[in-house]
Amino acid sequence: MAGQKHGARPIPVEETPGRKAYCTCGWSEELPYCDGTHHSMAPGCRPIVVEVAEAGKKWICQCHRSGNMPWCDGKHKDAKPAEE
Repeated sequence: MAGQKHGARPIPVEETPGRKAYCTCGWSEELPYCDGTHHSMAPGCRPIVVEVAEAGKKWICQCHRSGNMPWCDGKHKDAKPAEE
């Protein structure tokens, strides 16, 4: 089976106002948006649902360490490289 589709870097999106459900399991075919794949691939996982107020570029966190989820706050830059 293939691994999760997201990496640790944020996904840039030209977002529009409205309710958005951002994937947290990493299996969605529609990243950064949830497509419901978590029901079969990551039971118990839930998307982060937010109301986007203003249109514009948004950076959607994929490392899951942001203190302001779902928005990237740069914490992915603090990650230590994997040991070989």
